[in-house]
Amino acid sequence: MIAHSYRQLLDTFSVRCSYSRPRVSNDNPYSESQFKTLKYSPGYPGRFEGIEHARAWMSAFIAAYKDRPHEGLAFYTPADVFHSRVEAVHARRQAALDAYYAAHPKSRPIARRPPKQVTINPDDGVTTMVENVLNNPQAGNYAYAPLNPSTKEKMK
Repeated sequence: MIAHSYRQLLDTFSVRCSYSRPRVSNDNPYSESQFKTLKYSPGYPGRFEGIEHARAWMSAFIAAYKDRPHEGLAFYTPADVFHSRVEAVHARRQAALDAYYAAHPKSRPIARRPPKQVTINPDDGVTTMVENVLNNPQAGNYAYAPLNPSTKEKMK
């Protein structure tokens, strides 16, 4: 068996690498933003006492994070978006704005909706690949996919 680079392994499975800023260590702004949010959140211990402490703290952090409104999602929560509650929340928001408009008819406010897609580089084709994986859960299950004979030959 011949050792291959990680990049060659990804190429074998037709996985495309994406870098928002090539040759920069923090090339994924979503991950970097998540790390900053985590580190600046109240109660962040700086150092964890052990793996159990880290798991317990992260569980509480994630539970709070998914129910917190996000500016990038038009102040919807990730849970609202993930669980398809956007329309119900949007209807409540618009009803509140309509009531405000009835009392103050100078301007007509309209509730915003979250973006349909979130991308780093919208025209690079990666968004289409992600949508295909989301629509077909088995397509993204690379870790457990059995190797077919042609793939085994490529890896020799």
